[in-house]
Amino acid sequence: MITNQSANLAKATFGTGCFWCTEALYESLDGVISAVSGYEGGQRPNPTYRDVCTGTTGHAECVEVTYDPAKITYQELLEAFFRSHDPTSLNRQGEDVGTQYRSVIFYHDDEQEQLAKTAKAELDKIGAYDRPIVTEISPAETFYEAEAYHQSYFENNPNQGYCAFVIAPKLDKFRKVFKEKLKSTRPEESKVIGL
Repeated sequence: MITNQSANLAKATFGTGCFWCTEALYESLDGVISAVSGYEGGQRPNPTYRDVCTGTTGHAECVEVTYDPAKITYQELLEAFFRSHDPTSLNRQGEDVGTQYRSVIFYHDDEQEQLAKTAKAELDKIGAYDRPIVTEISPAETFYEAEAYHQSYFENNPNQGYCAFVIAPKLDKFRKVFKEKLKSTRPEESKVIGL
């Protein structure tokens, strides 16, 4: 089914701190086909998690989202981005500190660039936050997929400390805010898609 739609799919890349959390949030949205954890925006080719954690490679932990624009728009993905983390915090999200945890949007085309810049400017203009937004908006470069154990981390490790105490509450709040845009979990639909 996804193969037939592939020509109509688009990509978006966001960094909101730890990619485990970002991935879990985007995976829950209807129209998101996949959210892959990885690294982007740095100088070192093929970085590892250990490399990126040093804060010296220039990469950000981010998630590359493949989505169906007929089901969810880039503007809606931007709304999820700005409402799911603190875009006024420079190189930090909660206890995660360093340039690898920066707030960043990697745009894939001119339209995404303009939409991201407009959203950022409008939010600053209306005073949506107490401080100015520091989100970096940069062209998408090479995306390096993170190691396999990082993929679907929350789904595979719901009882791990960080997942239980940081990601789960954030995901619960996110689901309340975006309840109209969540993937269906009705049993009859799960059977149709083979879950």
